[in-house]
Amino acid sequence: MNILHIKYAVEVARLGSLNKAAETLLIAQPNISRSIKELEADLDITIFNRSAKGMVLTPEGEEFISYAQSILKQIDEVEMLYKQGAPKKQKFSISVPRACYISEAFAEFSKSISDDPAEIFYKETNSQRTINNVLNNDYKLGIIRYAENYDKFFKEMLEEKGLSYEMIAEFTYVLIMSKDNPLASKQVITFDDLLPYIEIAHADPYVPSLPLSKVVKDELPDNIDRRIFIFERASQFDLLSENSKTFMWVSPASQKILDRYGLVQKKCADNKKIYKDVLIYREGYKLSPLDKQFITALCESRRKYLK
Repeated sequence: MNILHIKYAVEVARLGSLNKAAETLLIAQPNISRSIKELEADLDITIFNRSAKGMVLTPEGEEFISYAQSILKQIDEVEMLYKQGAPKKQKFSISVPRACYISEAFAEFSKSISDDPAEIFYKETNSQRTINNVLNNDYKLGIIRYAENYDKFFKEMLEEKGLSYEMIAEFTYVLIMSKDNPLASKQVITFDDLLPYIEIAHADPYVPSLPLSKVVKDELPDNIDRRIFIFERASQFDLLSENSKTFMWVSPASQKILDRYGLVQKKCADNKKIYKDVLIYREGYKLSPLDKQFITALCESRRKYLK
């Protein structure tokens, strides 16, 4: 595979046109076309569908371009690293579950970033995507969450995939709701008390080797008939704050967050399930100074909020 051919393909994919790519790269259009055909022949795939509307990526082409962009980025980084006088860039990346104690740890960690150039990535998502991010998308760290009864499933999978792991936190979910919710004044809340209300839930639980229908049933009590499924935390706080008929199961939140959105946090007497947050990274990966600073902030946040 020729690196120049890869660069040409990435540029054509970006612009959707051989002619535009030729103008940008200052190379004759037939030369780019020939290079892409040679690249397709080398890989035995079709990267582009040619049409009157331009160059359109095939499904195989989309996958290839994703890898190609990552390869070219790494080449640029190597060149930059060894150029005389090039500043060393601080890098940190982590994929995590949606949790107040983790986001607050990240905010505290951000204060320790020095004035040198920095590239920081923080991604909130489910356990499946976190594992994929660490394995395939160049995220150095991940935190996955699962119920204690799935501990064996996850540990076996992590070991099979060559991932190191260590437990960060163990906790029971609590309820959060508007301070105007009628349940906010109750001393003891049961599952039956939640029946008239609307549950806010994240829509992407994941457990390996089990169908999603079973996971959802295990995660969410069957006695709730009304649920709003969401994928990010900003909406959850807006819903909980504005609609006093809603509630949500979460890892324990800080009083600062509760006060900010006019919420209260309550325990449920019927809820006994224990969850685990587990730090993962590739076997053999050496933690960077920024990684260690984040883990320190994370442990301090855990001690503060997950008592």
